[in-house]
Amino acid sequence: MNILILSCSHICKAFVEKDVLKDVSFHIENHEKAAIVGINGAGKSTLLKILIGELAPDSGEVILAKGASIGYLAQYQNVNIDSTIIDTLFDAKPEIGQLESRIRRLELEMKHSSGDELDGLMNSYSNAVHEFELKGGYAYKSEITGILKGLGFTEEEFDKKISELSGGQKTRVFLGKLLISKPDIILLDEPTNHLDISSVTWLENYLLNYKGSVLIVTHDRFFLDRVVTKVIEIENCTAIMYAGNYTAFAAKKAQLFEARMKQYLNQQAEIKHQEDVITKLRSFNREKSIKRAESREKALAKINIIDKPMTPADAMRMKLEPCIQSGNDVLTVKDVSKAFGANRLFENISFEIKRGERVAIIGGNGTGKTTMLKIITQALESDTGSIKLGSRVKIGYYDQEHQVLHMDKTLFDELQDEYPDMNNTQIRNVLAAFLFTGEDVFKRIRDLSGGERGRVSLAKLMLSESNFLILDEPTNHLDMTSKEILENAIANYTGTVLYVSHDRYFINKTATRILELTNRTFVNYIGNYDYYLEKKELLAPKAADPASVSANRQITENKSDWQAKKEQQARERKRISDLSKTEQEINSLEERNAEIDELLTHDDIAVNVSRLMELNDEKTALEARLEELYLKWEELAQ
Repeated sequence: MNILILSCSHICKAFVEKDVLKDVSFHIENHEKAAIVGINGAGKSTLLKILIGELAPDSGEVILAKGASIGYLAQYQNVNIDSTIIDTLFDAKPEIGQLESRIRRLELEMKHSSGDELDGLMNSYSNAVHEFELKGGYAYKSEITGILKGLGFTEEEFDKKISELSGGQKTRVFLGKLLISKPDIILLDEPTNHLDISSVTWLENYLLNYKGSVLIVTHDRFFLDRVVTKVIEIENCTAIMYAGNYTAFAAKKAQLFEARMKQYLNQQAEIKHQEDVITKLRSFNREKSIKRAESREKALAKINIIDKPMTPADAMRMKLEPCIQSGNDVLTVKDVSKAFGANRLFENISFEIKRGERVAIIGGNGTGKTTMLKIITQALESDTGSIKLGSRVKIGYYDQEHQVLHMDKTLFDELQDEYPDMNNTQIRNVLAAFLFTGEDVFKRIRDLSGGERGRVSLAKLMLSESNFLILDEPTNHLDMTSKEILENAIANYTGTVLYVSHDRYFINKTATRILELTNRTFVNYIGNYDYYLEKKELLAPKAADPASVSANRQITENKSDWQAKKEQQARERKRISDLSKTEQEINSLEERNAEIDELLTHDDIAVNVSRLMELNDEKTALEARLEELYLKWEELAQ
């Protein structure tokens, strides 16, 4: 039975007179897994804060089902406490922790007791253990361990203090605490940003089997495809609901865009056609044809003009192109090892990259992926081995921490100082291609969001004209539109690319080879992420029969389409032919009509009654025929 867990009704929110959300309405049912998507700045995080009551809407209301609990994970966790990782998760259900402490205290007291006192303590101990068991205390400890390991923590790290963790590690801890508390509905803001591929896969499976409802904000398209069955898109401050996963949403949105574009193009074609008809009618230079032209002009003026549909991708333009072609051998890594103290990341790694390859490095957090990139770019020295760049290789480096950017500079100065030969207009045009316009170009780098800094780094990368791109998590903090633009730019890049990424969708679209860093070495897979999964036996082989049926159906459809197209072409040829014949007859009759008008002015005709009547009869017949031809011409012209 479907029960409404959360209802969002006519929510409006503005900041300093700028609308963020307008009349946003949607609902979440029990057990439902839904996503909120939209470009950066669309208002997704604002909406989540309104749903949990952290922000008040200007109007509208949020209704949570009676007795239902709600849990929320923010995008960033700036918590500094002395509690350990495992204790933080135990705190999610304090009653279990309190029971366990009581059991331990009773155990100590029983060691030093006897007689009636011991009997009383043993009775209390038995009751406490029974209650602990009823509340799932033993399973709870096991579940906490499973969640922490699933989120990428080792048992040795369980006793680390929260204050000692990085921002990403803190986010993972509080994600674990939220999952273990099992609220009726979970709200997650970018939960996959700090997870490696294996942890993201674990979280997908956990959420798929979660008995409560889930509402997620994320740009991870692969994750959305696996987990959600409803997509709520925030666009132009409003919300539209789509049934299905991300692929279904993207297909439906593409269909709607195509329909709007077709509607726009059809209207433009109709306007052009009507203008041509009006011009032609006026060229006939007859009272009736001019009246028809004027009538059409009035109708044309009343048309509600459809604006050309645009997408954010239309506004952001990105083209990566190497300035010179490198040699065929781009990079040779031989016997490279690296350790930090007792932590040995990798040893004796060797691989080569050839011109034109797009190689993705994947692996768990802390395995040394970014370290390898830093060794290749000479930002870090290896312990052993050598790195050799090929002939005419020019590196362009994208750093996930954006350390190549200068925090105190404005966007304009960042580009101008790096490329002093560019004039003001050129710099503004480049920044506009990455959605920075007007006064935005004078913002300081430090005041930008992670996604905005990413776009500035990509702008610098585009200008560098490098032939070997080395990218560290290039899609982090980018919205889906920006990711798609980068995917297309990478896929069409004629140089060579080596990148680290956890974005499986991005890897699938761009990689020609995958290097998995595991057990301190690289395992090579020649293909994209789908190929990698197949080889890892995470996907079942595809059945041949449905493909064969689909292929046969396609052949039949193609034949039908071909026949229909031929018939349509034949009808169009006949229409054009009839239109031409009609125009020729109109011109011929108009010429004869003009001749009759001229003859009727002659004196000898004016006194010749029989000739005068003959010409008048012919003119009347001509006028009638012309009226028919005008109507026919208008029909054929449509």
